[in-house]
Amino acid sequence: MALTPGESPGFLLWHATLRWQRGVTAALTPLGLTHVQFVLLACTWWLNGQGEHPNQLAVARQAGTDVKMTSQVVRTLEGKGLLVRETDPADTRAKRLRVTEAGAELAPRAIAAVEAVDAEFFRPVPVGEAVKLLAALARPED
Repeated sequence: MALTPGESPGFLLWHATLRWQRGVTAALTPLGLTHVQFVLLACTWWLNGQGEHPNQLAVARQAGTDVKMTSQVVRTLEGKGLLVRETDPADTRAKRLRVTEAGAELAPRAIAAVEAVDAEFFRPVPVGEAVKLLAALARPED
């Protein structure tokens, strides 16, 4: 039996995702960041805060982004003065990423802006339930 669009989980997820993305975009635009720039800056900032000096591959894995796209966006973030790429002393072909002072100031502000969007968007659902469902959906198949 065919489902109507309103009964299709995938269709509803698509529309929910679009609504959430519009909110995130609106929150990040005044900060001069796109959504993917935010994710890569926030991941690098978090990893640096954990004492790590990740290369682009490690940041891409943390963010769940494509490695080539990550490289392009990292160059953009570097051009904005938000992070720097430094040669890895253990592998001169690899570049380690470090958030600059400007990036370290912007990252928590951007995270707070996105968390405010999340809080409003997920308000109808208890946080624990939302996290549990989304974690199950995000988990790769074995």
